[in-house]
Amino acid sequence: MPPPLFTIGYEQASSRAVLDALADAGVELLVDVRAIAASRRPGFSKRQLAAGVEERGISYLHLRGLGTPAEGRQAARSGHYDELRRIYDAHLATPVAIEQMDELKKLVAGGKRICLLCFERHPEHCHRQMVAELVCEDLGVEVEHLAADPLG
Repeated sequence: MPPPLFTIGYEQASSRAVLDALADAGVELLVDVRAIAASRRPGFSKRQLAAGVEERGISYLHLRGLGTPAEGRQAARSGHYDELRRIYDAHLATPVAIEQMDELKKLVAGGKRICLLCFERHPEHCHRQMVAELVCEDLGVEVEHLAADPLG
């Protein structure tokens, strides 16, 4: 049986807690699905995150084309999740999103333990759940949402 496709959000968590959760799950490749791989949170900007996972023996890949467009991020921040879904569904029809979704599906089909990363702690409020559902439906794999210990 193929491994599940994992997802994780780093909201309310330290980089150490996220890295621990990834390592504990045996993740081999972290796929960053943020449109903008920058963060004001220490350890979560692209270079810092890539270095942090590398120290744990985990590879890093940024698939920017699977990130949420600006208007989708605004809808999510406003709690308009139906609008986020509508905006993101339209985004998934763009050539870059189609290409990067195909790339992700090939990676998952290869049997690696992969985790999708975005900001939102709760997957139901994040586009990464939509990405995971599409991949898992196509490939017949399970999705498992990881949660890092929240900051105290």
